[in-house]
Formats: sequence, C-alpha cells, structure tokens
Amino acid sequence: MNFLEIIRQSIDSLLRNRTRSGLTMLGIVWGLVTVVLLLSYGQSLGAGILNGFLGIGNNVIMLWGGQTSMQAGGERAGKRVKFLDGDVEAVRDAVPFLKAVSAETDDGFSFKYGPKVVNIQSKAIDFGYGGMRRLNIAQGRYFEPADFSEHRAVVIFGPHAAQKLFNGFPPVGETVQIDGHSFLVIGVLQTKIQDSSNNGPDNENAFIPFDMMRDLANQRDPNMIVFQPSSPEMHLKAIEAVRAVLADRHHFDPKDEKAVSAWDTIEDSKEMMQFSTALEVLLGIIGAMTLGVGGVGVMNIMLVSVTERTREIGLLKALGAHRKDILTQFLLESLTLTFLAGLAGMIVAVAVAWVIPPMPLYSDIYKTANHEGDIILHPSLSVMVVSFGILAVVGIVSGLIPALRASRMDPVVALRHEQ
Repeated sequence: MNFLEIIRQSIDSLLRNRTRSGLTMLGIVWGLVTVVLLLSYGQSLGAGILNGFLGIGNNVIMLWGGQTSMQAGGERAGKRVKFLDGDVEAVRDAVPFLKAVSAETDDGFSFKYGPKVVNIQSKAIDFGYGGMRRLNIAQGRYFEPADFSEHRAVVIFGPHAAQKLFNGFPPVGETVQIDGHSFLVIGVLQTKIQDSSNNGPDNENAFIPFDMMRDLANQRDPNMIVFQPSSPEMHLKAIEAVRAVLADRHHFDPKDEKAVSAWDTIEDSKEMMQFSTALEVLLGIIGAMTLGVGGVGVMNIMLVSVTERTREIGLLKALGAHRKDILTQFLLESLTLTFLAGLAGMIVAVAVAWVIPPMPLYSDIYKTANHEGDIILHPSLSVMVVSFGILAVVGIVSGLIPALRASRMDPVVALRHEQ
C-alpha cells in the first residue's frame, strides 16, 4: 500500500466519523493556535526588550577612569586614573581592529533661545560617535568632518531636548546661546527607544563637537572613551588592547580592570539574547503542553479506530502484511489527522494574530509612531516552523501507541474479534 493510498484511506475514515474527527481536530487547532501566539509573543517581547537595550548603540564599549588596585611601574595601588588629551588618538593609532573611536565628555549647560532658558545635559563627541551610538537624524544633518576640523559652533538636539527648548518650533537653522556662546542648530535626532544609557537618554541630550568643550568649560580631557570593535567577536580582545594602550600611558598594570572600568554592551546584549531565548523556550513548552492535550484526543480516536478495525488488521496480516506495514499505516493515519488539523490551526492562528492589536510596550513611554517598540503578534517563518515541529512531535507520540497496538495484534485472535 503506497503513501497516497494511506492518506486517502485516512481522509475517508475521518469523513465517516465527522463529529468525532471534528472534535478531535478542534483540540489540535486550539493547541496549535496557543503555540503560535505564545511563541509570537515571546519573540516580539524579546526583540523589543533587546532593541530597547541596544538603543545605547551598535556593539559599543565604553571606558572611564577608575582607581588602580595593583602596583605597577613604581606606583602604589589606589592611584586615580583620569583620561588625558591625546589618549583617544593613541588608542586610534595603536589598535587597528577598531571600527570607530570617540572621546566623550558629559556636562549640563544652560541653553537660551529667545527669552527661554533651559538646562540640558550635553555630550561633547568626536565624528565617529554617531554611527556607534545610533544617532539617526530626523531633521537637518549630522556632524561632518569640517565641523570638527574648523571648530564650528554647531549643536544637535535629541527630540525631547528640542521640544523642551523650542516648544515645537522647527529648531534647525536657529541660533541658541550655550553658556553665553552662540551655536547653530544643525539637526534633531529621531526618537530613540533606549532602556540603557550613560548620563541620560539621547532623546534628552544635546550633542556638540568635542573641541567646543574647550570654549564652554575650558576642558580638553575626555571623561570617557567610546569605541566599536571591527566585529562583535573581537570585543574582549579590543578591550584588552585598548586597556594596554592606556596602561602604558598612565602607568598601571594592564590586567588591573579597576584602573579603567568598561561597559561592554556586546556582552550584555548576549545575556539579553539568552533571556529572550529562554523566554521563548518557556512559552513554547507551555504551548506544547496545551497542544499535548489535543494529542491525547488524537491518541484516543486512534485507539478507538484500532478496536473498530481489529478484524481488518487480522485480515491484512493473514494476507501477508508485516508488522511495520500495519505500524506505518496507523501512524500515517494519525499524522494525517494531526496535520490536517494543524493546517487549519495555522490558518486560524495567523488570522487571530493579525486581528489582535499591538500591545503597548514602549510606544506610550517614547511616543513612537506606527507602534514601534510594541508587542505585535505577527508570526514569523521561524515561529511557524517551530510550531509545526512541535506539532509533528505531538502527532508522532500520540499516534505511535495505537499504531504499536495494531501492529502487535495476533492475526488469529483479530479475525475472531466480534464487532
């Protein structure tokens, strides 16, 4: 008996017992809808949380000075390490596998526009900073190299900082006073979903070229060094290399992690991804248990089918059918029932997922457009593949016991069975 013939017989059997088959399939449909929706929820929630964390930047590592805990170069432990003018250039020249390096200095300044004066946290940065930290422009432009080489007094606002100072008036092209110095507004950032930050979220900050700190606060030394390795896999090597350069310049042991502290967002993002995966696995297990209830229904109907077809099984064995033939036939019948219900369940799941509106996660906080940052239950291809994988396991397990029972029947006893 070929595969297509078994499928045809399975469908005929389902049609002969429409009510029983329909109720059994309903359990599978319900279970599969649950699996798809739970996996979609877990995937969307995990992606949203990871995206919120990665608002800090793309594979960014931040260093700031600390206090030595080891003796080195004749220096006692306990020495304060403070970055100096030239450290960023030294790192940039000595470490070739960095994609970008930037100084950063944070300070609060008084911004004046017309009669209004507002205190805004500001970051003085180098040119490569924007790409690392995902500073995408909504209005105007980002800094260009000439802004740094020509020491231009220009400023870029985060959207919330711009709203605070300008009250909705278009800021690009306007001139503001920063601690008495005139700055031209060249851009406003896109609203960014950002769970993690250093010295305030970017939406609330203003950004100026690093050299302008010399005019505003008479400061040449950076508070932090921000860099991005050429590939995420090299993040530990990059931290080690940068710390070695700084150790040579500031005379501390390069193995002394307390001398220069690091925030490795690459390592943190890996932990976030592990959390997301664990959440999806947990929800998948819950969904699989629900689908397993439907599998019990399939097992029940197949056991009933085996009992009803006992004489048919005996006749097949008497005509030369082997145990594996009987096993295959009943297992395929179980899988046919399961996957027909699964196909219907997948259609229902996708329809329900599109009907359910986005569930707020970040949109209310950051006032994003088009539900950016919300939990949206639109099943991805990976979710559907995993769901069908779970369905296959349930189908095989629930069909195997009745199929084994059918294959082990004694043909003589089976032929004597009374209907």
